[in-house]
Amino acid sequence: MSSPSQALATVIDSCQPKAMVALGELGKQLAQRWAEHQPCDVSVLTPEAAAKALSLSKIQDLALVTDALEQLDFQQGQTLIGLLRNYGTRQIAVLVSDDSGWTDRDFIGLGFKRQEKFASETDSQAFTLYTYNINNYNHKRTWNNPQHWANPHMWNKAWW
Repeated sequence: MSSPSQALATVIDSCQPKAMVALGELGKQLAQRWAEHQPCDVSVLTPEAAAKALSLSKIQDLALVTDALEQLDFQQGQTLIGLLRNYGTRQIAVLVSDDSGWTDRDFIGLGFKRQEKFASETDSQAFTLYTYNINNYNHKRTWNNPQHWANPHMWNKAWW
């Protein structure tokens, strides 16, 4: 079983970001460590500032959100994640405490997948890592393609 830091480092490594936004202390540390070794533009935000007015200068390859949703109320947290997605952030990794009030259902409703659950050995606190990837969050459906649109088998057969 890996630690939250290792799991987030794996996400960063698989994404190979050139632009990254970090919220929370652990996210900031990992983003800065990545930027020391790779060319990467890192933006560090505080949860309070991000919840009030999130403005990103360009599309981010990755957003790391750690220790942040616990500091915001649920509505502000939802807005923050929605804004990250709406700004076109390609991948988002959120590490959230299981005591925060956020559930699997909340994240799944926002297009996230649960990646891993972490239990702390020193205290009873547990964390869960959720990820969002714009390239695969919405699975392909067999009916959702041009072949099935507008009932092509009925063309020129019936008029309503």
